[in-house]
Amino acid sequence: MTIATILETKRRTGDGTRADMVLSLHPDASVADAVAMLAEQRIGAAPVLDDGRVVGIFSERDVIHCLQAKGAGALTQRIGDVMTRAVKSVAPTGSVIGALSLMTQRRIRHLPVIDHDQLVGFVSIGDLVKFRIDRIEADAAAMRAYIQSA
Repeated sequence: MTIATILETKRRTGDGTRADMVLSLHPDASVADAVAMLAEQRIGAAPVLDDGRVVGIFSERDVIHCLQAKGAGALTQRIGDVMTRAVKSVAPTGSVIGALSLMTQRRIRHLPVIDHDQLVGFVSIGDLVKFRIDRIEADAAAMRAYIQSA
């Protein structure tokens, strides 16, 4: 199971079309704009891109740290000043188990998927866990069917 499989599953929509867009932020955006986007899209984090390259991640945790440090004035801060810069990423060819392990070790919930220095996707721990559970349930159903047919 690779990260590419997860991305392909995420890209499929109910009407058969593909949803390839990864929501992102620019380092010059304000925290207020970023918070609005996270809330409107009901997401916990977004990659920060500058000239198409991932330069950081802005997450709910960054909002909390920023508010604690600056109070209400945090909302006028630039994303580039408060984002998480130490970005961990995975390749599309990476394993789901490897990504889960990285997330657990680093205590992070989101990973940009980068191929040849380009962002090709963004996965959350929820995406990975859902995929694993779906696979385990499918394997169990196949095993039950095999046993019942014997």
